[in-house]
Amino acid sequence: ADTACKNRPLDLVFIVDSSRSVRPEEFEKVKIFLSEMIDTLDVGERTTRVAVMNYASTVKVEFPLRTYFDKASLKEAVSRIEPLSAGTMTGLAIQTAMDEVFTEEMGTRPATFNIPRVVIVVTDGRPQDRVQDVAASARTAGIEIYAVGVDRADMQSLRIMASEPLDEHVFYVETYGVIEKLTSRFRETFCAVNVCALGTHGCQHVCVSNGASYLCDCYEGYTLNPDKRTCSAVDTCAPGRHECDQICVSNNGSYVCDCYEGYTLNPDKKTCSAMDMCAPGRHDCAQVCLSNDGSYSCGCYEGYTLNPDKKTCSAADMCVLGRHDCEQVCVRHYLFYTCDCHQGYTLNPDRKTCSRAITSSLVTTEESCKCEAIVALQDSVTSRLEALSSK
Repeated sequence: ADTACKNRPLDLVFIVDSSRSVRPEEFEKVKIFLSEMIDTLDVGERTTRVAVMNYASTVKVEFPLRTYFDKASLKEAVSRIEPLSAGTMTGLAIQTAMDEVFTEEMGTRPATFNIPRVVIVVTDGRPQDRVQDVAASARTAGIEIYAVGVDRADMQSLRIMASEPLDEHVFYVETYGVIEKLTSRFRETFCAVNVCALGTHGCQHVCVSNGASYLCDCYEGYTLNPDKRTCSAVDTCAPGRHECDQICVSNNGSYVCDCYEGYTLNPDKKTCSAMDMCAPGRHDCAQVCLSNDGSYSCGCYEGYTLNPDKKTCSAADMCVLGRHDCEQVCVRHYLFYTCDCHQGYTLNPDRKTCSRAITSSLVTTEESCKCEAIVALQDSVTSRLEALSSK
């Protein structure tokens, strides 16, 4: 429609009084007002969503915010609404809107989207319940309330339930016959100069309306550039901006965590644990793999020594000085050694030390005779010396 405006997105709920004081023909005027209001709105799933509630002594949600996203469907649903009965439980209606309509399950967008939540109450009577407390709770919850009074409506009650400033949120008309005049008033309210809605702002990411002006902002993970219009990805891997245990990988305004070589990322996607680098297939050690905090080194079995490539092993020369405990002679075998002794020595029972050998020889008869002659000569000389000595 020509009267449509590109207003800011809203989650808009009409709460309509259909008590017995509202005659059938007057209720039809209310439905026309709703349809004309819908025509002025920028209706859509991503723009303004509309819900309608009908109340008297009871409350009926005619359709929630999640049901219709085009004007034709909304107006068709409005045309089918029927009035209820006696009673004017306005407080109950507002409470029901908070409990059953302004929920994400029913189509209300999350608070993080910063979509205004708006209620327009249309009534011709005095509330028969404690509307003041309920309306205050709704306003505290961030719901903006417009109160439209018709004919016999109690102005004090309208002012009690409406948001501040009251002169912008309280409306009154003498009869239902002229309620349609309010359409232009609401159009001015919802379609005030809004550069963000017009699409001429030049903000790269987010336009934030600021009265008759605007400010640019950026999506999470981005920061506003000095030109105040464009955005650059924040270095989310800067110290203090991430929760990664080892490595932070920047990812278009966000980040993912990774680990050093030899470590694996834990299920929390933040911390790391050392891999068992000595598991089969993860190392190239010929004999022994020694795990070392995410890495490994190679070793060898006893009797072998690690080659310069730090991977393979060769049999060790066990008779090299310092590798054995033989006292005299080390005899090398393939993977072990034994001890021996020099000539003239024998190996002790400890199989390591040596002692000088005790040798024996047979004395011949000739050598024995020579010994006896020598002894006889020695005896003879001794006797002669003693005789000379006595004279």
